[in-house]
Amino acid sequence: MVRNVTNLSRSGLSDWLIQRFSAVVLAAYTVFILVFLIASPELSYAQWHALFDHAAMKIFTLLAMLSLVGHAWVGLWTVATDYLKPMAIRFIFLAVVAITLFVYLIVTITALWG
Repeated sequence: MVRNVTNLSRSGLSDWLIQRFSAVVLAAYTVFILVFLIASPELSYAQWHALFDHAAMKIFTLLAMLSLVGHAWVGLWTVATDYLKPMAIRFIFLAVVAITLFVYLIVTITALWG
């Protein structure tokens, strides 16, 4: 069996599952936020703060951010390996993507529980 050493996940199936699961989580989070915004036409800072003060919303937001990071990584890794043929350019691109996604995740965690 030939293994692809440039792929950080186990197989194409795991990449596919990450993409699908993360898409479902992101869709649910988007629908929830849109419904909340539509149901609260006179939204105040106090209401917004109260929403994100609940532990369940913090966990849902963190799950959505983890899904966004996973979805973006798999998608951009696939694009990079398909279209960026020089190894140095691909490595630099993926390093920038990884650092950016890591920073986004840290900022999200800090904002939620900081």
